[in-house]
Amino acid sequence: MKIVILVSLLASIAHAANPIPLWPKGAPGEKGDIGEEKDTTGPTGQLVAGKRVIRLGNVSNPTLTIYAPAKEKSSGAAVLVFPGGGFSILALDLEGTEVCEWLNSIGVTAILVKYRVPARKGQPVYAAALQDAQRAVGYVRQHAHEWSIDPAKIGVLGFSAGGHISGAVSTNFEKRNYEPVDAADSVSCRPDFAVLIYPGLLVPRQNPEKLNPEFTITANTPPTFLAQSQDDPVKVENSLFYYQGLLKAKVPAEMHLYPTGGHGYGLRRTDKMVTTWPLRAEEWMRSLKLIP
Repeated sequence: MKIVILVSLLASIAHAANPIPLWPKGAPGEKGDIGEEKDTTGPTGQLVAGKRVIRLGNVSNPTLTIYAPAKEKSSGAAVLVFPGGGFSILALDLEGTEVCEWLNSIGVTAILVKYRVPARKGQPVYAAALQDAQRAVGYVRQHAHEWSIDPAKIGVLGFSAGGHISGAVSTNFEKRNYEPVDAADSVSCRPDFAVLIYPGLLVPRQNPEKLNPEFTITANTPPTFLAQSQDDPVKVENSLFYYQGLLKAKVPAEMHLYPTGGHGYGLRRTDKMVTTWPLRAEEWMRSLKLIP
């Protein structure tokens, strides 16, 4: 029985396509001076659920990698995945490739966004990453039919700093934060839905009593799912105040808070109930008729 289930799961997950450069002539303002892109995890790096984590640093050439589900399982929905890493690195497998494989298993095309880190000096910590996110959503929507995606079912999913980016692109889509470079930048970069998992820096660190100014929630902010634990050192107020903003704007929202679980678990299952969030997120996507 276990073998049959495993074979069925593997059959539902297609191999990733080759990475696609996000910017045709390089990302805005890049000088090529941040060093070699590499996995920064050492031999004694912290394990998550007993497994190693790829911590990719010095990203200056952002890419998109398409993970397509088996054709017979595809729902037409797509999700751009933004790994976390405190705007310093990208937890590329824990909050990236593993998440893409899960999305494939429920019939969703996943697009892994390798955005720029670390934060660029002299800019807001999120600035380069938000440019990459705006460009990525527009680019995916431009190529939606080519990739068998419904252009009205394109969402974002982010963890920690990636949750910040997912929230930022959900509230900053009327105008690009860069000069347009081609036709992809004339296509809407508004996500149709958003999933924020233990998001970070939505509220100030020292005085977490309101959202940071880059988040202006309106009635046009997309429906949003949030999950976090109360003992998260990044502070549960990040989810609470974003959810409160959604309520005030009458945006459909669902939030799950758990008493324990900490931070940075991705979707690796442990004995903590917070790691059941993928089941709740799947149910939420079904309720929006994004997947059958």
